[in-house]
Amino acid sequence: MTANAKILGTGGYLPAEIRTNDDISKTVDTSDAWIYERTGIKSRRIAAPEESAASMAEIAAKQAIANAAINASDIDLIIVTTGTPDCVYPSTACIVQERLGIKNCVAFDVQAACSGALFSLSIADQYIKTGAAKNVLLIGSELCSRIVDWTDRGTCILFGDGAGALLLGASEEPGVLSTHIHSDGAYCDLLYCPNPQVEARNDKNGLGFINMRGNEVFKMAVTTLERIVDETLEANNLSKADIHWLVPHQANIRIIAATAKKLKMSLDQVIVTLEEQGNTSSASVLLALHQGISDGRIQRGQNILLEAFGAGFTWGSALIKY
Repeated sequence: MTANAKILGTGGYLPAEIRTNDDISKTVDTSDAWIYERTGIKSRRIAAPEESAASMAEIAAKQAIANAAINASDIDLIIVTTGTPDCVYPSTACIVQERLGIKNCVAFDVQAACSGALFSLSIADQYIKTGAAKNVLLIGSELCSRIVDWTDRGTCILFGDGAGALLLGASEEPGVLSTHIHSDGAYCDLLYCPNPQVEARNDKNGLGFINMRGNEVFKMAVTTLERIVDETLEANNLSKADIHWLVPHQANIRIIAATAKKLKMSLDQVIVTLEEQGNTSSASVLLALHQGISDGRIQRGQNILLEAFGAGFTWGSALIKY
């Protein structure tokens, strides 16, 4: 019998420092009202100098393990998705593995920008369904504040730091019903962050900052996410009314609202963390899922639609029976 990937536990971590729109308006020409109206963001978290993707991932992972009520030694695969790794190599996943004290385990990173959590979830689902793994730990951990040009008001208003974790286990009960991931490299130049050691495209004195053509990215995100909603529902022979919760990537409230409208959902059925967290890239879906489960809104037996869109372009979705 093919096993199903079932959610066992979730975890999350947000750094202590809160940087508000008013704080940002002191250094760039913007305002709280301007930012909030266009993005839905009021504040975001900023990692302390001593914090890293691995240190934040460790905290989120330990919470997910505790909530799953399993031993860390029972985990046989760790996947970390991040665009801000501690090192070029070894992988952040290997660093987290050592921090968690897990020996008999495979660990690797996935890079799919803001869609990383969905790509990692799809990989984990396949590992569990084929019997190659029984318990898989997924972590999205991002230090977006370190790759943002804080003099560029088009990008510095959007991003924040944090880590989310998800522990999946093999189960006979329904869990991950389907995953859908896609990429199109034709749009690489619309949203990218160069590696300053090898890439000379950036004009900020060789520093590696996020570059984004916001209007084009916004239009592509809305239309692409609408298509993947249809794809996901059709693959599962479900209607829009069968979805209890939408857990989207937290990039922009207008993108989230457009996806909810496509599903004929009220925003009351959408887990939104954007206002106080900003865009935490690959961590955002996992942080939102953790919040929705932790506060009791998401209940066992409900259908959850996760979706994300990111640089590459990459995009993905997952339908999960919690």
